[in-house]
This record gives sequence, C-alpha cells and structure tokens, in this order.
Amino acid sequence: MADSPMLKFVGTGQAYPEKRAADDRAGDFNEISRTFVTEKAEEQASRCSQCGVPYCSTHCPLHNHIPDWLRLTAEGRLREAYELSNQTSTMPEICGRICPQDRLCEGNCVIEFSGHGAVTIGSVEKYITDTAWKEGWVEPLVPGADRGQSVGIIGAGPAGLTTAEYLRAAGYEVHVYDRHDRAGGLLTYGIPGFKLEKDIVMRRIQRLKDGGIIFHEGFEVGRDATMEQLREKHDAILIATGVYKARDIRAPGVGAPGVVKALDFLTASNKASFGDHVPEHEDGSLYAKGKNVVVIGGGDTAMDCVRTSIRQGAKSVKCLYRRDRDNMPGSQREVANAEEEGVEFVWLTAPIAFEGTDKVTGVKVTKMRLGQPDASGRRAPEPDPGSEFSLEADLVIKALGFDPEELPRLFGAEDLSVTRWGTLRVDHRTMMTSLDGVFAAGDIVRGASLVVWAIRDGRDVTDHMHAYLKAKAAAKAGERVAA
Repeated sequence: MADSPMLKFVGTGQAYPEKRAADDRAGDFNEISRTFVTEKAEEQASRCSQCGVPYCSTHCPLHNHIPDWLRLTAEGRLREAYELSNQTSTMPEICGRICPQDRLCEGNCVIEFSGHGAVTIGSVEKYITDTAWKEGWVEPLVPGADRGQSVGIIGAGPAGLTTAEYLRAAGYEVHVYDRHDRAGGLLTYGIPGFKLEKDIVMRRIQRLKDGGIIFHEGFEVGRDATMEQLREKHDAILIATGVYKARDIRAPGVGAPGVVKALDFLTASNKASFGDHVPEHEDGSLYAKGKNVVVIGGGDTAMDCVRTSIRQGAKSVKCLYRRDRDNMPGSQREVANAEEEGVEFVWLTAPIAFEGTDKVTGVKVTKMRLGQPDASGRRAPEPDPGSEFSLEADLVIKALGFDPEELPRLFGAEDLSVTRWGTLRVDHRTMMTSLDGVFAAGDIVRGASLVVWAIRDGRDVTDHMHAYLKAKAAAKAGERVAA
C-alpha cells in the first residue's frame, strides 16, 4: 500500500474550493465557489479511505460509484472517472452543485465519523464533469434503432429529462411538454444562478435537443391538449410535473400587495438573469432593491430567496423561522452562506398578521418555543404568549414549501387517481398511475423532494416504461400475425 494514492486523510486536511468573498459575490448571480484546480481535486480525492462498505454510495439516492471515481481522480485518470460517474447519473455536474451533500454522501463519509472531515465529494463530482465538458468527453446523445413507438413526457424537470434521455437512447421517439418557455423546470427557474449557473442547465438541454428529443415549450396540458389526446398520440405517457402549488399562511392581511410567493420571486429573478423583459422588476412588485425584505420559511427555497434579495440590493433581509437553527430543514451550509452575505435570521418566530392597507408595511410576529416532538420527530413549535412584536417590511416572501396542483382537473383527466396529499397514486411495482400506459415519477409522486431523487425516479421509471412498451409492441405484432 506504500505507493497507493489513497488513504491520505490523516495527513491531508479537508478542503473545499475557495469561496469568493461575501461582499464580492453578493453583487452578482455567479456561483460563489471557484472550481478545483486539477492538483487540488486529486489531493482531496486521495483522502478517501476506500472503505469496505461505502456509506457515501449507499446514502446517495443514485448509488453513485463514489469511491471508485474518487480513486480514478486521485490517479489522474479523469476521463475514466467521468465515464464511471456518468453511468449512474444524467446530471453529475448539477448534483455536484446543488445536492445537500452534508445530508447525503459527505454526511455519511466514514472519515467524517472518525473526525477527519468528509471527502469533499460534491466538489470533486462537479470538477470531473465540468472538465469532461471542457475537454469534449461528453458524448452526444445517440438514439437507438427506431422502435416505431413514441413517448410523451409532461414536465421538463430533472425526472422528465432523465427519462427522456434514457428512452431516446433506447430508440423511442420522445416528446417533452412543458408549460415554461425554457426546459429545465426548477433547475432553470427555481434555483438561483449563484447555486447553479444557467448555462450549465442549458447545455444539458441542448444535448437532448441535438439527440432528437422534441420539446414543446409553453405547452399546457388541459389548455393545448387534453390528457386523452396525448394518450392517443403516444404509446406511453410520463407525468413528471413536480409540485408547484405554494403553501399559504392563514393570517390577517396575507393578501396585501407586497406579500408574494417564493417561486414567483425566484422565477422573475431567473428570467431577468436570462436577459428577459420582466415587468414585475420594472414595477417593483417582485424586486427587492431598496426594500426591507422578510422571508418566511426555513428550507432551501427560503435560503434562495434571502440570498437573491441581497443580490438585488435589498435594504435589509430577515428570515423568519418558527423553529431553531438545529431544527431547520434547509442546508446548514446555505444558512452559513446567507449569514456571511448579510442575512439576519430570526429564529423561533412565526407571523400572526401582515400590517398595511394599500401595501404591506410590516409583519406582526410572535416568539415560539419548542414543545414535545410531533409526527416528524421534531419538537413542535408553540406560541409564547405575550411575546408579540412587529418587523418592518416592504416585501414579504412566503417560502413554506410546495404541494401538488390538482392535476385531474387541470389535465381534464378525472380518472387520474390521487392520494389524500394530492400526489399521483401509482402502483409502486410499475410506477403506473390509474390510467393504463400513464406513468408518474419525481415530486408529483413523492412530494417536494431533492433533485437527486427526481433523477433516481426518472431512471427507475424508464425501466418500467420500457417493459410496458415492449409488451405493447409484442401484443401488436401478435395481433398482426393472428390477422
């Protein structure tokens, strides 16, 4: 083992790519971290202990071959590392940027448990695939032999795009339908550029378009075609719309101008970053410049909103969360980044009313205390009587999570069965909905979740759709022979 490039975690400390200074990065929407240089990526990959049971892989929804491509990186065999990384993920450089590695692979790294600091897996993953794009190692999507069958995919987010790629490679004609004017779903319009620069997403989508996948952008099922019409046009359908219905707050004044939804705010910001004309920026309704901004929520969407507000030039930015720091659902790294950039967190606080008549002028809040654990296992927040006070606010952003839209009604498909949470009901053995040949994957089945889980679902549903389509083709061939 003397000449092994691995097991260097004792003598080599944990290091992440250098972050730009907070004052510098708060002035633009570029990513906050620089990428590794080759030597640094190899050095950090060499810290991997190559353990017998790789918890990093087992806690990755995609079960990426992490120790193997870390070893290849440490040995300078970067192209092989990329090819291995690409075997299990359709978007490794995107996952490397936005996965909460501290809760998944890195959080379960064996050397993290030993006190030496986890291998910086996400940063190495990002470096490997960015290098592959730069060097021309990312191969075009080549369609398989034409099977004479077509598939319609509703939703151009990570689940839909993953399935589209795999089915096209298997030889199917693939059509992707999406309501937005650009594909990518939340990757394009929900995640700010400082976490995921948009050319990273657009080059992935362009690769799919170049591979013959047909995109129908600005297309709404129920408006431009019914579900039944799409079923008649295609041999199988995948619903991968995600969940977009914003959860609301029940409090007096919540409908006042200036109280806005997180996704509306983030979408407007991302459209502006593309250079689009955004009327809501011109009239100030979805723009934070010069305003006292209050964001309500403690998840990753709330972190995106507070950090976007800073970059738009807000006068002040406060984040209200009803639990404490230890019990918040968002990434602790994101909280640290936000604090560095000037966001103030107001822990154990919840809104009880919104002040102002013509427009919002403040948020009346109450302090909270943590009681007994609830069904989720976290201690339930309870109001602390007599602790009410007000915060000045010109713009209030609600970032309380997302629920499914009413798809049976929207799609004109009343036979589409849903659960009591509004997610699509599927047979988990086949991932098929109550409609024959209509499958579902991603957040519309599991509820609001992570991009990496959407990719996993897209990968899994591909196998089920492929089996269904082969059986359908065989049955059709049998009918022809019988005739």
